[in-house]
Parts: sequence; C-alpha cells; structure tokens
Amino acid sequence: MAYGVVEEDGLRCQYHGWKFDHTGACTEQPFEETVHPDGRFKEKCAVTGYQVQELAGLIFAYMGPLPAPLLPMWEPLSWDNTVLDIAISELPCNWLQCQENSLDPVHVEWMHAYYSEFIKEVGTMGEPKLGAALNIDRAKKHKRIGFDVFEHGIIKRRVVEGFSEEDHGWKIGHPILFPHVLMVGNTYQVTFQWRVPVDDQNTFHVSLYLLRTAPGAEKVRQDTVPYRYVHLYDEQGRWVLDYIFNQDYMAWASQGPIAERHREKMGESDKGIILYRNLLKQQLKILAEGGVPMNVIRDAEYNRCIKLPLEDFVFGVAKRPERYEPMEEGYSADTAAINAAAETWDAIAAFSRRK
Repeated sequence: MAYGVVEEDGLRCQYHGWKFDHTGACTEQPFEETVHPDGRFKEKCAVTGYQVQELAGLIFAYMGPLPAPLLPMWEPLSWDNTVLDIAISELPCNWLQCQENSLDPVHVEWMHAYYSEFIKEVGTMGEPKLGAALNIDRAKKHKRIGFDVFEHGIIKRRVVEGFSEEDHGWKIGHPILFPHVLMVGNTYQVTFQWRVPVDDQNTFHVSLYLLRTAPGAEKVRQDTVPYRYVHLYDEQGRWVLDYIFNQDYMAWASQGPIAERHREKMGESDKGIILYRNLLKQQLKILAEGGVPMNVIRDAEYNRCIKLPLEDFVFGVAKRPERYEPMEEGYSADTAAINAAAETWDAIAAFSRRK
C-alpha cells in the first residue's frame, strides 16, 4: 500500500482496486462487488488504521493504545515565519545507538574536528564541505559536561576552552526530548532529529531544519516543504564523510546493527548516556505499571507552545553562514528560500554574516 493510489476519500490498492478509508475499513472491492452486488465480503477485509497528523511538512502517525495523546508542539514547531527543509536517512542500525550520540558532547571535538582534519589530510574527503558547522571553536577541548533531567527529557550542557558557565552552552544548554528526539539551534535556526525504529536493526532518521525570518521581516514564501533522501555511501561503497551528520551516521552504524553493550567500558564522557539509560528504564517501568510516561501530553492549552531551552549563542557564535551549507549529503531543492530567510537577519548585528 506504500505504492497505492491516493484518492480524496481513501487509499486504493493498485493491484486489484480495493479501497480503504482512514480508519482502515475496506470501502470498495470492484470485481467482488460486480460478481456479488449484495455481498458483504469487504466488511471482513479491514486493515489496521492509525491516526495521523501533518506538522512542519511531516506526517506523524500514532500507533499506540487509544485515546491518542497530543502531538507535542515544541516551541520552534509553532513558529509561523520559518522556511523548512527535510532530510531523510535510512540507517542500518538500532535507533538507540543513534539517540545515545545526543548524550555525548565530547565526540564533537574528536569526530567533527580532529577526525575531519585527519581524513582531509589522508585524502578520503577531497575538499571538505563541512562549512559553517566546523569552525575553530568546535575544536576547543571540553572542560566540563553536565546533564539535567527536566520534564521533557534531558538538558545537555558543556563548557569548552575559552568559555565559562555563564555562556549559553552551560547556562542554557539544549534538550534531548524523550525518548528519541534531539533539538539544537539558536534564535534564527533550529534542527530537530527524530530517530524512528523500523525494527531492531534499522532506523528511519528524519532531520527537520527550521530557518526563521528576522522579527519584522516579511515571511519568505515556500509553497511546499522540500525533502531528500541522504546518500550514506559514495560510488566506491565507502561512507560519505564530508558532512557533519554523515560522520555521525557512520559512527552509529559501524557499531553494528545492534551495539554490543555488554563489552562497553563506560568513562567520564559517557555519564550522559548512563543518565539517559536510567531514564529509559524508569519510564519503561512507569509504563509497565500502568502509569503515564514522559511526553504523553493531553492538555491542549499547554500543548499550544511547549517552551524549550534555546541557545542564542553556540560556542559563543550566533552569526549565520554566508550561504546555505547542508549538514548532511545532498542539497535542498529550496536553497533560494533558505538563503532569503537567512538574509533577513543581516540588519541585526549579532546575526550578520560571518566575517
């Protein structure tokens, strides 16, 4: 049915023409109804239907017990002056090793700075495309990392060389939204990453980029939300490594379809992962005992706009890049709109183009 025909009142199977409505009920069986006009065979042929909701160019499906909770309206998703872009990756590994990366701040200086320079030097990347995401501040050593459980997940904090606990990286931090979402960004742009399990050994990874126009600026028109599938491998079958997120994808999947956690040696840099695993066990216990786990939201007024920590300055930097630079392989089909939204911030000194 993924290749079925979408009609106004249902989804029709392209093989024999059976049609199903949004509840999963079979409403039409053309040949069966021709042979048996009064037959009721279709009443026995329902499929499972799930509630769905469109938000920010994505379709979310609820597959749990009824009544369905509300789809969380995290604050950036409520902004009405944004340009959106979507990138999808199909990763050959368990979702948990993807999500645990979000609780590991120290990998940034090694994976995305030191390792990037190494592979550039040995010639496997060619001219790097890391762009604005990789700057000298990213290579600064971590001096302190911290994690705090809050009502929607865990706040991740860090202090790197040249900065203090008064800077946004520690004082504000950014959230990991339980159980499988990362949100990071600043005033003018935010990225969400959803790590959706397909099965135990595969993950459907969705990156949603929101680029906000400056206060008072005219909204940039975007007729449709562009999306692309990210290539993980090059023509030689090697991992694509000249983009920040592609480096992460390699690190997650190269652990194997399911990481061998019984062989782990957890160190000081892993304390966020330990905290997250304990939170996961706690919430599973709550669910097993019939309680309400984290982020099951039913208060419609509260859900109108769920405030979250948002760092205006990441590593002390808020200025936008000079042009659109993708964080993962491929380019948006709406690059012009993305650049137009970014340019609205030029009148605001703190967010003007990088020099």
